[in-house]
Amino acid sequence: MASLNVYSALVVLFLTCGAAMATKENDQIIKGNNCETKMGLPCVLEAFTSIFEIGTISSKCCGELVGLGKVCHSALVKRTLENPLFKDLSPARIIAKSIQTWNNCLPLIDSPSPSA
Repeated sequence: MASLNVYSALVVLFLTCGAAMATKENDQIIKGNNCETKMGLPCVLEAFTSIFEIGTISSKCCGELVGLGKVCHSALVKRTLENPLFKDLSPARIIAKSIQTWNNCLPLIDSPSPSA
């Protein structure tokens, strides 16, 4: 249960606290596209875990991630990396995992369902 609270805190930081540290460009992208309102909290948590920790993302959350859009996705990941709490992470590794997560989600969204 404690790990859920830690993840919840990280998600809140992911969505809000990085704003003061964000570059003007990322902040403008995020605000201009309403990026912070396009995914539900459970899917934000799955995406965050998939990129910043070790975890997977469900088909449902892949749908929300792709619906968020690549521009918002990239801007939110970059803004999170600017947060001092994540200073020990390798930006190159996180960006690579971000791209991998995005690319893994695309076929799940683009493919027709088996019952079709």
